[in-house]
Amino acid sequence: MIVFCITCRGRNQHIRLTLPKNIVDNADFRDCKFVLLDYGSPDDLISYVLTHHMRSILAGRLVLYRFPDQKGFKMAHAKNMAHRLGILEGGDILVNLDADNYTGPGFAKYVAEKFAADPNVFLWANRNQPSEIRYPKGCNGRIAVSKHAFVNAGGYNEGKYETWGPDDKDFNFRLRRLGYTPAEIPRQFLEVVLHNDKMRFRDYPHAKNGGSNCDDEIVEGNETIANFGNFGCGTVYRNFDPSPIELRPVPTRVFGIGMHKTATTSLHHALKILGYDSAHWKSAHWAKAIWREMNTLGRSLTLEKSYALCDLPITLLYQKLDRAYPGSKFILTKRSEDGWIETVRKHWDPAFNPFRGQWDGDPFTHRIHTILYGSPDFNAEKMLARYRSHNAAVLEYFKGRPDDLLVMDMDFGWPNQDDAGAGWWELCSFLGDRIPLGVPYPRAFASY
Repeated sequence: MIVFCITCRGRNQHIRLTLPKNIVDNADFRDCKFVLLDYGSPDDLISYVLTHHMRSILAGRLVLYRFPDQKGFKMAHAKNMAHRLGILEGGDILVNLDADNYTGPGFAKYVAEKFAADPNVFLWANRNQPSEIRYPKGCNGRIAVSKHAFVNAGGYNEGKYETWGPDDKDFNFRLRRLGYTPAEIPRQFLEVVLHNDKMRFRDYPHAKNGGSNCDDEIVEGNETIANFGNFGCGTVYRNFDPSPIELRPVPTRVFGIGMHKTATTSLHHALKILGYDSAHWKSAHWAKAIWREMNTLGRSLTLEKSYALCDLPITLLYQKLDRAYPGSKFILTKRSEDGWIETVRKHWDPAFNPFRGQWDGDPFTHRIHTILYGSPDFNAEKMLARYRSHNAAVLEYFKGRPDDLLVMDMDFGWPNQDDAGAGWWELCSFLGDRIPLGVPYPRAFASY
């Protein structure tokens, strides 16, 4: 689903021109919708939309949200709020569409094709490229990203760009540093309603002459994540429903910090079912990169490319992760000692673990086991002692922080599904997600 995310404050005269045309120009592509956020607009935006676009609202093609209490236009916050609402509406791909922007015919189809060819891409408007083709002022803010890229980057930087500024350029370069691939939007999709700067700076005239002085800092910087979970927050109302919708802070990252063989793979699959961009020991090279970066730099670009992470080396890094990524959520999975050590024994046994032979050709796997247990070999006594000390240390570190740590006891007769341990209720309550109906909590590698 592609969602066009539009914010409007005092720009109803532009919405009257762009919205009807944009809906018509993308009518042939059914898997898209428009989210229009009335960001405390002082004009007759609401009455216009309800009078002229009721059919699109009833068809689900257009969704109107209201943020009525806003007294000024905070650009980055408005965009973040609209994008989060786009995700609530089922958006997999989010397109920032300024109120004065035309999409051009077939833009939704073009966006879908680009992301189908490369899910790692993001699209942007390069108005400043050396070209004989003239790009209009006002198209710079057009950026299309996956919902995962938007959340991984923390959206637009609300701390730096409360009023006007190169918030789109900052977002663009943070996406690049996270490894997303930029692709320029063709000129045919970048028409705008031309107007002067008086309207642009109506809410913050003091920023008119100083908005783009930090371009060098943006290009040469190393910032990747903004806002640390606190972005696009506030109380909004959807269409005609008087019930408030609270957009609360989201976790900066979600970390599974239980010892391996405590259902970390199951947690990884559960997070993916909930829609999180989750990673779990992709390779020894991947794990080594995270370990090296966290211990030398205090942060990890490799880690930041995912939103949720479980298993080694995450288990050993929870204190450093807490400092590097404030606002994150941590999940400690555990099992009974007898059940855990028996599973670990099988994990070290090639007769049970088909991947055991790969460890010998991969020095980092043995190294991380040595760091964890003091030896790369199976030793029940040492491993049980380490298991106890890890769980105790995590509980002590997060003492008094119930909102930051969830303990999931995965036993209770597991793998018997009718007598399983913690699952959807605990996880979804902690993360603020809905329990997926009719989907059992995953139980990976239940045979051992």
